[in-house]
Order: sequence, then C-alpha cells, then structure tokens
Amino acid sequence: MKTVKVSKKFQVVIPKKIRKEAGIKLSDKLLAISKHKVLQYVPVKSIKDSKGITSGLDTNDLRDETESH
Repeated sequence: MKTVKVSKKFQVVIPKKIRKEAGIKLSDKLLAISKHKVLQYVPVKSIKDSKGITSGLDTNDLRDETESH
C-alpha cells in the first residue's frame, strides 16, 4: 500500500509500482469514481480493448441499497 499527497491543485501522483502493475501509461485516460468515500480510478479503454475484462466479475453489492428504479 502506498500513500500519496494531494497538491495545492488537488493533484496526486500515482506511484510507479502501481502504474506498472495497472498498466497505466502516459496520456491514458482514467475514470474517477467516488463511492462510500472510496476513490477508484478505472482505465478508459476502447470497446475492442475491453473484450473479456468482466470475466469472473462478482456482481454482488454493486449498487447502493438506497439506489432503486
């Protein structure tokens, strides 16, 4: 686990080890998600590159209990 510091411009640097493990490269786009005060960054990929990424995905508890249609 790595700790990062938020700059005056509210920017953070993703540590090199984590960038390497996640396959993040210069100019990649990331989707920022905040849920239950937890921040997640998800790489934005093309449809072609996204094929098969949900294999084995656990869909339990993906929605808030307060979310309804």
